[in-house]
Amino acid sequence: MQELTPKWSVDNKSNMNNIIEKSVRLAFSAHEGQTRKTGNLPYIIHPFMVALKLAKYDFPDSVIAAALMHDVIEDTDLQEDVIRAELGEEVLEIVKAVTNDDSLPWEEKKKKYVESVRHGPEGAKAVAVADKIHNIESLLIAHSAQGPGVWQKFNRGKEQKLWFENEVLSMLKATWSHPLIEEYENLLEQEANLE
Repeated sequence: MQELTPKWSVDNKSNMNNIIEKSVRLAFSAHEGQTRKTGNLPYIIHPFMVALKLAKYDFPDSVIAAALMHDVIEDTDLQEDVIRAELGEEVLEIVKAVTNDDSLPWEEKKKKYVESVRHGPEGAKAVAVADKIHNIESLLIAHSAQGPGVWQKFNRGKEQKLWFENEVLSMLKATWSHPLIEEYENLLEQEANLE
């Protein structure tokens, strides 16, 4: 087995075999020094909030672990083999399903994301909707502080952001049933009404 050298180490002989604790440590290390687009808050707050939303609905530990890890392939140097070795194939499958393919142009990348989540495991739908919910919640807070200028922080602006989020909503409504979808839809309406 390949030796892993993250900034922290897991001693498998110790009692630290909890998948959530391992994912917290990996995510914290991977996102170290990163900040959110909508403000100067540490990035790690975002995956924690996504995971908390899913914990509130008693999703399995593997889904909560994937929520904590959901942006690491896309936004950090952490490799898939580390996720597989430390957290297992199920977590990696969810993370891969919610990872954007940055080699594609923006619109194609977003369409591929929607299809990846559509055909991914149920956990991918849960992580995707919780991620989008927290993104909108963060945007609403940032908008109240920064006003309409906050839209400039997004590559394609308000109109395209809403297009993508509505595509995700349509896919979720067609393929899954969960109270998080209604929460997401309500937040999307609030977002659409912002200046």
